[in-house]
Amino acid sequence: MTRILLVRHGESTWNADGRWQGQADPPLTDRGRDQAVEAAARVGTIDAVVTSDLERAAVTGQIIARLLGVDHLATEAGLRERDAGPLSGLTRTEIHERWPGLLPDDPAGFVPDADGSPRWPDGWEPDADLWARLEVALVAIARAVPDGDVLAVTHGGVMYALERHLGAAGRPRLSNLDAVSVEVGSDGRMSVGERVSLVDAAHTLAIEADRI
Repeated sequence: MTRILLVRHGESTWNADGRWQGQADPPLTDRGRDQAVEAAARVGTIDAVVTSDLERAAVTGQIIARLLGVDHLATEAGLRERDAGPLSGLTRTEIHERWPGLLPDDPAGFVPDADGSPRWPDGWEPDADLWARLEVALVAIARAVPDGDVLAVTHGGVMYALERHLGAAGRPRLSNLDAVSVEVGSDGRMSVGERVSLVDAAHTLAIEADRI
């Protein structure tokens, strides 16, 4: 059984601006780098760090790996954020203006294409497609580090989709450096655990939790 702790990246410049990111690649802010440093002190013992190939996740993972002295550092494209299509780069207000009623109040409540509805704009990556690549990535990580403990730095949209697929939908909004554990068996079966925060909640701004 491989234990994977999926962690949302540190604050990016678009997080700070309130812009949806999708697969765009804005860098971390100084605050985001500080969050990664703080998180490293709370992670505990790990055998490997694997990150999305997007900069905000990769740099978060690099900082944590360096501080923990972890040599096994790899990138995995399957961990990258959902493709948000034309929503990428827009604020929530701008999205409401262009597509009234598109967004639920809580991003944890997204169920894209669950009923075959075409309400999402062209270019939005459906949950089924996201889960297909994520499942492959998690199984590959488990095979690379059998019976190990892995930190996987990823993105909010990925973590929401994971929780929905594994029966843990409806949890609160994610903040930067929030984490959720997943156990992956040798047969590829998965179970999801509880969430934890790797940074002091008192230092977390609510705006962080509302961005993809």
